[in-house]
Amino acid sequence: MSGTAATDSGLMSIGSVLNTLRDEFPDITISKIRFLESEGLVEPRRTPAGYRKFSADDVERLGHVLRMQRDHYLPLKVIREHLDAMERGEAVRLPALGRQRSGEAVPEPDEGPTAARIGRDELLAAAGIGEQELTEWESYGLVAPLADGAYDAEAVTVASLVVQLGRFGIEPRHLRLMKAAADREAGLVDQVVAPLRRHRNPQTRAHAEARTRELAGLAVKLHAALVQTALGVRLS
Repeated sequence: MSGTAATDSGLMSIGSVLNTLRDEFPDITISKIRFLESEGLVEPRRTPAGYRKFSADDVERLGHVLRMQRDHYLPLKVIREHLDAMERGEAVRLPALGRQRSGEAVPEPDEGPTAARIGRDELLAAAGIGEQELTEWESYGLVAPLADGAYDAEAVTVASLVVQLGRFGIEPRHLRLMKAAADREAGLVDQVVAPLRRHRNPQTRAHAEARTRELAGLAVKLHAALVQTALGVRLS
C-alpha cells in the first residue's frame, strides 16, 4: 500500500468504502475507518487535494481487521501482527471464535478473549471531540473507561453516534434514557446466560458467549423495530 497521491482509476472514496462495508458491519462509521487508518492498519492513497482513496486491497484489509475485532476480540496490536504475517505468506492461527454458527460446536479457547482497547487520546482523535465533551459524556454514563483507564473499541462507535445525534440537536443529557434502556436490556441478557457462564464445562462457558452475542443482536433488532413503530416510520 502507498500513501502517495492517487491518480489510478477504480479507487474508492471513504464514503464508498463505508457503504461497501456496511452490509457486513452495520455499525461501521467514517470515524472508525479514520481511526484504523491512524493506527496504521490501512494506508489509503491521497489525491493532490488530500482526499483519501482506497483500493480493493485496502477494503479487503479493513474487512479482515473488523472481522478479527468482531469475531476474535483481538487488540489492534495483535491484529496488525496477524496482517503482517499474512502478507509474508505465513500461516496465521487465530483464537477460538467468539460466536457459534448453527450446528457447529464451540471450540474451547486457549485463553479468554482479549478485547480491543484504545487510549483516551485515541478516543478523542477518533471521535473528533475535546476533553470537556468526553468528560461530560462520561458523567452521563454514555462512555466509561475500563479499570486501567483505557476504553473498549465500542467506545469509538458510541462516541461517533453521539456526535452524529448532536448534529440534530440531541444533546448527551438527552441520551441518558437510551443508556438506561440499554442497561436494562443488557441485564435481561445477563440473567438468561448467567447459568451457562457459571457452568464447570469450558465448552458450555464458551457457548454462553455465543448465546450472549445472539441475544444482544436480537435485542438490538427488537429495539430498533419498536422505535420505528413508535415513530410510525418504516426504514428499508
